[in-house]
Amino acid sequence: MQITVARPAELGPREIAAWHRLQGLSPTLASPFLCPEFAVAVGDCNPRARVAVLADGGQLSGFFPFERRRFGRGAPIGAGLNDSQGLILAPGTAFDPRQLLRACGLSEWQFDHLVAGQQSFAPYATVVSPSPVIDLADGFGAYAGQLRARSPQFCRDTARKARKLERERGELRLEADSRDPAQLRALMAWKSDQYRRNGWVDVFDRPWIAELVERLFGTHEATFQGLLSVLYAGDKPVAAHFGLRAGWVLAHWFPAYDTRFGQHSPGLIQHLRMAEQTAALGVELIDMGTGTERYKQTLRSHDVMVGAGVVTRGPVAAGAHRLRAAGERWARQQARRHPPLFRVANRVLRHYGRVS
Repeated sequence: MQITVARPAELGPREIAAWHRLQGLSPTLASPFLCPEFAVAVGDCNPRARVAVLADGGQLSGFFPFERRRFGRGAPIGAGLNDSQGLILAPGTAFDPRQLLRACGLSEWQFDHLVAGQQSFAPYATVVSPSPVIDLADGFGAYAGQLRARSPQFCRDTARKARKLERERGELRLEADSRDPAQLRALMAWKSDQYRRNGWVDVFDRPWIAELVERLFGTHEATFQGLLSVLYAGDKPVAAHFGLRAGWVLAHWFPAYDTRFGQHSPGLIQHLRMAEQTAALGVELIDMGTGTERYKQTLRSHDVMVGAGVVTRGPVAAGAHRLRAAGERWARQQARRHPPLFRVANRVLRHYGRVS
């Protein structure tokens, strides 16, 4: 197998077509975060982005999007923002991860959202976590019926709040695919305010991330698009979500709402109406990403599992990571057994942020 490394923007139509073809071979590779369009957009905003192109006998056989950092350390492309990570490869194809690292000039590759089906990377996952999804494969009606059966009080409360918001502010209307950049800026302002109120790192303070979101917002291709959904009460936007869509999968990314309407739970109303309207547009799965937020646990249909760990070229680094991961697992178990400790740990982790 031949492996060459390029910047994402250097990929040509042949490589992009092969990438899409390989994605179509496995539903576990369907996430927008695994699309070439996401890699190219990140590469245009972040100079550390690279793609390893795998070929076998002249046939393009795989793509590995990653970031090259100091001291030979590697991370997934868009690390900290990317909720689906791995190698785009035909199912059942085996490869040597250490050979891949050598070709990429990496001493290690650390991941935290490895998708299922990554046979060669899976042994390096030291932690496996649930990632909630909304399953719309049978349509929104079937999903809504299951949600009512599972959480009847939640559904009644949300419907009551929606009626109250409508009486006070005007008819509720969801624009499922808004192209208004002013509404994207409003969403980013709401999200920044949420970060600051909770003492978290504001990711939009990093210019390349704000640039990336704006670039993806302007992307509307047949296979990939940025999708901004805005909930209005009368003519007033009260909640919004910006995510990424690739075919039948919508990746949940940046939700936020106007806190002046917080008592009405506009974010929950927006999520339900977004699920209804995007299902009508052909979305069959909304991947909400890992997290224990209450709304995710309530809205979820089920979970998919993602892995965290590190691939290394040498046994010393691998052993050090296993020791570190064992300590993290013990700490996580203790925190879950003692809720006050969990809340403190959660606040600390959010304060330092996910993006590195």
